[in-house]
Amino acid sequence: MYLKKPLSVLLLLVSYGMANAQTKNNAKVESLLQKMTLEEKVGQMAQITLDVIGAGNDRYTSTEPFSLDQQAMEKALIRYKLGSVLNTSNNRARTPQVWYEIISKIQQTAMKGTKNGIPVLYGIDAIHGETYTAGATMFPQQIGQAATFNRSLVRKGAEITAYETRASSIPWAFSPLLDLGADPRFPRQWESFGEDPYLVSQMGVQAVKGLEGENNDVANPYHVASSIKHFLGYQVPVSGKDRTPAFISDQALREYHLPSFRAAIQAGAKTIMINSGIINGVPVHANYNLLTKLLKEELGFKGLAVTDWGDIENLYKRDHVAKDNKDAVRIAINAGIDMSMVAYNYEPFCDDLIALVKEGKVKESRIDDAVRRILLVKYDLDLFNKPTTNPKDYPKFGSKEFELASYQAAAESITLLKNTDQTLPLNKSMKILVTGPNANSMRTLNGAWTYSWQGEKVEEFAAKYNTIVKALELKAGKQNVTYVPGVSYKMDGRYFEEYADQLDAAIAAAKEADVVVLCLGENSYTETPGNLSDLYLSDLQTELAQKLAATGKKIILVLNEGRPRIISKFEQKMSAVVQSYLPGNFGGDAIADVLLGTVNPSGKLPYTYPQFPNALFTYYHKPSESRSTTEGVYNYDADYNPQYVFGFGLSYTTFKYSPVKLSTATLKKGETLTVSADVTNTGKVAGKESVLLFTSDLVATLVSPDVKRLRGFEKIDLKAGETKTVTFKITADDLGFINPEGQKITEDGDFTIQIADQKINFTYNQ
Repeated sequence: MYLKKPLSVLLLLVSYGMANAQTKNNAKVESLLQKMTLEEKVGQMAQITLDVIGAGNDRYTSTEPFSLDQQAMEKALIRYKLGSVLNTSNNRARTPQVWYEIISKIQQTAMKGTKNGIPVLYGIDAIHGETYTAGATMFPQQIGQAATFNRSLVRKGAEITAYETRASSIPWAFSPLLDLGADPRFPRQWESFGEDPYLVSQMGVQAVKGLEGENNDVANPYHVASSIKHFLGYQVPVSGKDRTPAFISDQALREYHLPSFRAAIQAGAKTIMINSGIINGVPVHANYNLLTKLLKEELGFKGLAVTDWGDIENLYKRDHVAKDNKDAVRIAINAGIDMSMVAYNYEPFCDDLIALVKEGKVKESRIDDAVRRILLVKYDLDLFNKPTTNPKDYPKFGSKEFELASYQAAAESITLLKNTDQTLPLNKSMKILVTGPNANSMRTLNGAWTYSWQGEKVEEFAAKYNTIVKALELKAGKQNVTYVPGVSYKMDGRYFEEYADQLDAAIAAAKEADVVVLCLGENSYTETPGNLSDLYLSDLQTELAQKLAATGKKIILVLNEGRPRIISKFEQKMSAVVQSYLPGNFGGDAIADVLLGTVNPSGKLPYTYPQFPNALFTYYHKPSESRSTTEGVYNYDADYNPQYVFGFGLSYTTFKYSPVKLSTATLKKGETLTVSADVTNTGKVAGKESVLLFTSDLVATLVSPDVKRLRGFEKIDLKAGETKTVTFKITADDLGFINPEGQKITEDGDFTIQIADQKINFTYNQ
């Protein structure tokens, strides 16, 4: 007779099975390592971009349609025994079938042409979906996912991304990005989960588990190995520009930048990518203290550490801390790098590293450590038995089910920042003018890392989806919608290049409309091509907004941007402001549904929206940045003046919070404080509410405490008139901070808890 096992027993069996499989994989790694020559080991540590082995290759481009060059493959994979390939060819998305054919040939060449038959580890930038696969499901970029404050949506998106990446025969995703997105000037802020360490940590864990599975069982053909990035402190350079120097104290590094990586490592992330930048004068790829002492020893990271693109070469070509390529290889490998994303010039890397080992300048034990980590990922992925996965085994690829998940994430990400006199939602019978450079563009809805690196090929691949204007035409009736661009982007130029496009006609059309939907923001960009010198929204877009406002019509500003471009020159003239971030292929539909009231907006800002270029803050700023007027003859204050604060977001309904309840007024060491509050939907329509819990340390020694810090969040769904109780658990560790010695401590004293407009104090006493 069959007896159903309790869940606890099943979980124990799964855990035992995983541990047993890991032990076997470790043994396989050690056995294989003993058989490998030095040349084979070094080859495993090199990763090349696909174009290097493409037909018609001139090292940087290949001919179309793409095909592999057998001679180039044999040189790279058999003679040099390279262990990894990344990227697409010619910066272009491929179909799952094409990916299957390409990767199958690569694996056959690598495994049949070498004595030990080691498969290639293929990696891809799966940023908000499977970036380089035509037909894959594109989700909101990470900043939009963070705005949902919904862990389950992030998890689901990562699971679908893993499925569709494997459907493309690729087992390794360079995702998620766990950098702290604390600088609105930075060109990759939109790739982050925002400015808050707790939010980034929570969403990062969900992304890792979604990609790798709850138990990190990446041998499962629906899971991939994740690569958390970019370790460490990448997004806060002094200049705000990509790959430029940052100065971060050890205390700040551990307080704000390290928690997300620590959490993801504890969640089992298989690989990690290293920060391309410089911290306190030292390139991170050369920093032994960060890569070995902190990452591998203190955090106990057992996985594979891979460079970013060409970053070992950068040690001498860009940073001038090495005299030549060989010196750069020595520095980086000894610092703790396991795999070099060489990209193109693999021969010097391999030849130089072999010579360095023979000269005793890099110990073979360091090589063995690196290769051990690489092989373990390959065994964990079961690549030796199943080097490729076949798209025919993935019937849900690009399915309606997956598309609905993308739409839901987009709908919950959209953040209503202003709604004067209930301008929104719109009546479908109104005459609507839609204008602005982002109104009729799929490229701007998706952003970069969509079918190509900079996103410039989006229109070619995403023509079947709805732009904002097309979605409004479908949902409000084409007869009610007029479209005049006013301003357009120069699509063959740099992301910030734009031109007046029937600007006067847009102003004239506004006078005939009942309401104007003004779609402003940015064109797609990422990394260094996305650097900017002026955080204000462009002059042309500002002119369009101001001239439209002068007509006296109600204007709904729809922002579609990767970072918060400053709008204070005209924000006060807007009747409503909607932030859509980079919502993906279903962003147009989601925006239209929010504007028309089909969806009640529930997103909240995952960053602080600045009002002026020289007033850039995080919400957890220090008290000195927002103190009231100083008394005495010198009368001044510290002007904390964001346009919109972190965690802000309106709804079409209203929510009332009860006073916060605590399980005890005095928290002691080892105990848990239970915090609860009732939330009531006091409006007339159903709505979702993200309940955010902040704490404030009222007095701290040596380190000035942050004004407040996010310690918990939950998203709830409430019908009109419904009440739900939200409960959080707080421990002493949650209240701690990093002291000047780099240690996390929690001091005795008084704290404030804040949930919405409700506050209550309690005491921690060891």
